[in-house]
Amino acid sequence: MFSAAAAAQFLDEAHRTRARYANLPEPIAPQSVAEAYAAQEALVGLWEPRLGPIAGRKIAVTTKVMQELMGIDRPCMGAVFASRLHGSPARIAKADFVNMRIECELAVRLGRDLPKGVSPHTRQSVRSAVSEIMAAFELIEDRNADYKECAALSLIADNAWNGGIVLGAARSPPADWDLDGIRGDLSRNGKPERSGKTDDPMGALAFLANLAADRGRPLGAGMVVITGSIVPTVDIAVGERLEFALEGVGDVAMAAI
Repeated sequence: MFSAAAAAQFLDEAHRTRARYANLPEPIAPQSVAEAYAAQEALVGLWEPRLGPIAGRKIAVTTKVMQELMGIDRPCMGAVFASRLHGSPARIAKADFVNMRIECELAVRLGRDLPKGVSPHTRQSVRSAVSEIMAAFELIEDRNADYKECAALSLIADNAWNGGIVLGAARSPPADWDLDGIRGDLSRNGKPERSGKTDDPMGALAFLANLAADRGRPLGAGMVVITGSIVPTVDIAVGERLEFALEGVGDVAMAAI
């Protein structure tokens, strides 16, 4: 019989000892998405006394390419803890991570709760709950994982690798914005590096709202949700500075120390 507590204890110890990422051993590995989230929730229970309450949510594995690579047919949800919210410009110590990587995202802050309702949340219904928008970096803690060998259910159990987020200045979204197709540009040490556009962020928010509500921990007012990276994940070396600007939204900056 699957034990969410045993899976969470294994993951907690792996993080404590800074072990390289490995899928959960077969005897304690989740066999379904529901079991994987049960393990994640047990891990959150171990981490909340140390890291603070859940202050937001992330979405991972949103593209078909990544879903096929990891053998899953849907995105994944992770928790963002209060102590891991950083304001821009941030100075992030790489030594605090086994292997820190960076993603560039549109973040939204909720102005009201998104509880479970009679019908599922939709892009339109969650859009009205967005009170603020901002550019953001997600800090990925992949612990030097081999992505091709990573099992999606173990990724979910390991909190979808979230190591925190860096938030730029917030602004209120104009009522006529659907937030899709916003251009973003990433620069490294002042030199342009990558660009992309937001891809269905309200669909991502609706997915997270429904999943969180189904799991009994609905998204609440004040929470920050990051809606998926608009460019491929990048690395950062000590001494480097990244800046990410979202057109009409704002920018965010961080340096690795």
